[in-house]
Amino acid sequence: MPVEVRSLEEFVEITRRAVECRVKRARQKGVVKVKARTRRYLYTYKTTEDKLGEVLSKVKCKKIIDVDEGKELKAPQQG
Repeated sequence: MPVEVRSLEEFVEITRRAVECRVKRARQKGVVKVKARTRRYLYTYKTTEDKLGEVLSKVKCKKIIDVDEGKELKAPQQG
């Protein structure tokens, strides 16, 4: 079962150890799920379409995939 995280700061910490992240737009209008796959669990964070850019700029995943468009997004710069 996936674990839903409600705090953005906690989700950003989880993404540091994630293998990959996925962006999935839900059927509900304006709801976006960002999923982080770690070795043991799948963590999800819900946000709006408006705040997606802000969330992705903070995420520290090595690989970010947009499931709906079927392409890999540019990973954030590590530094």
